[in-house]
Amino acid sequence: MNPQEHVNDQRDSEVNTYHSIAPFSHIGPYTAADLPIDEYGRIYHLQIKPEQIAPDILIVGDPGRAEVIGSTFLRDLEVEHEHRGLVTITGTSEITGKQATMISPVKATVTTSGMGTPSLEIVVSELVALNEIDFETRTRKSDFPRLHVLRVGTTGGLQEATPLGTPIITSYAIGIDNTGLFYEAPYPDEICRRLERELDHVVKRSMSKTSRFYGKIHPYVSRSEPTLVNALLEASASLGVPTRLGLTVSCSGFFAPEGRDIARVKPSVPELDEIFSEYDPRVGDQCVENMEMESSFLIHFLGGLGYWAGAICPTIANRCTNTFSLDYQEAIKNATKVALVALANIRSRYRDK
Repeated sequence: MNPQEHVNDQRDSEVNTYHSIAPFSHIGPYTAADLPIDEYGRIYHLQIKPEQIAPDILIVGDPGRAEVIGSTFLRDLEVEHEHRGLVTITGTSEITGKQATMISPVKATVTTSGMGTPSLEIVVSELVALNEIDFETRTRKSDFPRLHVLRVGTTGGLQEATPLGTPIITSYAIGIDNTGLFYEAPYPDEICRRLERELDHVVKRSMSKTSRFYGKIHPYVSRSEPTLVNALLEASASLGVPTRLGLTVSCSGFFAPEGRDIARVKPSVPELDEIFSEYDPRVGDQCVENMEMESSFLIHFLGGLGYWAGAICPTIANRCTNTFSLDYQEAIKNATKVALVALANIRSRYRDK
């Protein structure tokens, strides 16, 4: 069975699927303390106005990467702005290459999340507010477009057989950060429920019972929008970019939270990278392919809102072989092309959304 067929089969059996915008629990008006807007009508951290973002969005961690994507892949730029290290660029993408040509150009935004889910929570929440909130009345609009959001970033590989530079397309994200725990998104399917239950035991078994934090680290699992996953697989095939479909672990930091032991304070969960690389998720023939620091919250939060989110991240380190590549810019460019073609194809098929 090829990866795309597996995603389709998965979708047929899932429950609680997100295809519509989630019900409103609160429509406002929102106070200045809850929703800071400056004197120019811009949201506080991104310093962007609602009309300056597109519904098709790439999120990257590195502000320099956002600038490169903007200058390389977007034309007719409408917005180029930086505030607090957060770069936001909006323009029109038009990708061609090998068999792939965009059905039509698509207006897209690339923005910076910074490193880790706490920073990403701020950026993604502001993107949602820019899409949903009327800044004049500070109330939620009755109608707004569905956001399609893809993370393009770097990641560490957990499988020895996955070559450095291979873009990993995330099917499910395992969050061992705690940012997602503050948002009550329902389980998108029974696989998420099962994985959470199993991984809770896996992590607990890997800790010393004398640890101060024994039993206090609880993974949460989210599912990438299957339509986006299929679009990424199709785009990678049309562009001739080899990819891997698999599960992604999102950690709360880079060193001990990803199993690195270089400090004089010991990790509470030793060899966390090995624990996940050896875990069998029983999701078709997929493995836990990679570790990074953002996808879990992105997919959990946006999925809970009824938006479509996913991730494609090239491996620049392999934790099994203890290798690291400093020359990964071409892999990032390939992943960016795949993401932009996928977003354009999805938008052309769902023009009414």
